[in-house]
Amino acid sequence: LRTHQWCFILFNVLLFHVLLFGADLLEEYFLRSLPLSYTDAKTLEIRESAKKLDMDPLKANLSYTVSSSATCSYQEIFLLILVCSSPENRTRRNVIRQTWGNVTDARGYVVLTLFALGKPASVTTQLEINDESQKHRDIIEGSFIDSPETQTQKVLMSLEWTVTFCPHARYILKTDENMFVGIPSLAGYLLSLTQLEDIYMGRVIHQGVPDRDPQSPGFVPIHHYSEEFYPDYCDGSAFVMSQDVARKVYVAAKEVPVSVPPDIFVGICAKKAGIAPIHSSRFSGEKHISYNRCCYKFIFTSSNMREDELFKDWKETSDKKDCSL
Repeated sequence: LRTHQWCFILFNVLLFHVLLFGADLLEEYFLRSLPLSYTDAKTLEIRESAKKLDMDPLKANLSYTVSSSATCSYQEIFLLILVCSSPENRTRRNVIRQTWGNVTDARGYVVLTLFALGKPASVTTQLEINDESQKHRDIIEGSFIDSPETQTQKVLMSLEWTVTFCPHARYILKTDENMFVGIPSLAGYLLSLTQLEDIYMGRVIHQGVPDRDPQSPGFVPIHHYSEEFYPDYCDGSAFVMSQDVARKVYVAAKEVPVSVPPDIFVGICAKKAGIAPIHSSRFSGEKHISYNRCCYKFIFTSSNMREDELFKDWKETSDKKDCSL
């Protein structure tokens, strides 16, 4: 080929990669939040209270039933995965248990996957959950009825369980049951971090606007949140926090109304505790990433996964074959 033809090919290769990765790289750069100041007295109080958090009163005054409290009491968990699940979705939980939720080790570090749910409206479903819990020992069940209105309670319950019964988990991933999670890539990234505290990471939402429509399911009254924009927060489909952040968010949560959506609730608590969210484009947010074996070995999450997709994608990405650059 002549020189101008090689130049044309090279230009198209570069253009392809700019279009493929440029938007995410720009997004990651511009959404890199500056560290928050700890000079605010309330922020300092929250951070100090989190350090001194006493677990014994929490264990004696739990607001929900726990079927797996002994699961990680004395274990050093590297990554604790809390999957928010609907009580009726037993089939989906089983699919996760057979695919990415079946990972218990990442580079020699312990990974544990649990399911967080509220109580079902049906007595029959409750009996099925009791059997499921006895069999798998991986369910945390709240005392509230599971509904769209109680999802923030479910996240708060998960945090309370974590700081009470799993205080040695280094990182906590909160995710939803419709997600694919690339545990090997996520664990590898977390192991590479030099910052060990104040890790609150996901796909960051910038300048989210409160829903003021009283007819909307996500309605937030102005007396519950009066600002024009929400603080930056991580999309609720999947985000990671370090153990110290879980404790700080739990302490800050006492002053934040649970009527706001769960991901925004965590974001508001994080801001009160002086924690800035860290953006990573490897979290998909609500997007479904078109399947490619090497892409799925690199990303952390993909949303809206069908059950047959989960089986196929997990089988192919679990092989030992490397991917070229």
